[in-house]
Amino acid sequence: MKIELINTDITILAVDAIVNAANSSLTGGGGVDGAIHRAAGPQLREYCITLKGCKTGHAKISPGFKLKAKYIIHTVGPVWNNGTENEEELLRMCYENSLQLASENNIRTIAFPCISTGAYRFPFDKAAVIALSTIDEFLKMNNSIEKVFLVVFGQKEFDQYERIYKAYFK
Repeated sequence: MKIELINTDITILAVDAIVNAANSSLTGGGGVDGAIHRAAGPQLREYCITLKGCKTGHAKISPGFKLKAKYIIHTVGPVWNNGTENEEELLRMCYENSLQLASENNIRTIAFPCISTGAYRFPFDKAAVIALSTIDEFLKMNNSIEKVFLVVFGQKEFDQYERIYKAYFK
């Protein structure tokens, strides 16, 4: 299986790229974004300033700096507003644009956190299905990426994602 679900800290993974669930400034924040910025070191913030932000649904790439990952792909997920502002399509675009950027940069292994499910309040189950379907469709059309890790941090989230993962791939 090219898609694997794991329960760990995304910042410790030795993959070609990790995806950062970033805010639009790309200069650090809370949650996964803050953890990645702290682990990568201050050079990441300095580099991200030169990227001049990122729009929701889009993605930009930076070096991994002090991380084991060679690259960080930053994507800005949508804030959930009860599905009234195209949030599902914007979240799909986050995964698709991140995978496209990975492919363009010869990235073979990539790890995604759960985008928009924390402070941005996107419903977890809905976000997981969007992630799985978008990644699965991309991998069927593009064989440059060898492995995609879906990373959760905590047993509750892992159990929830595993249920959705098993239902999707049954």
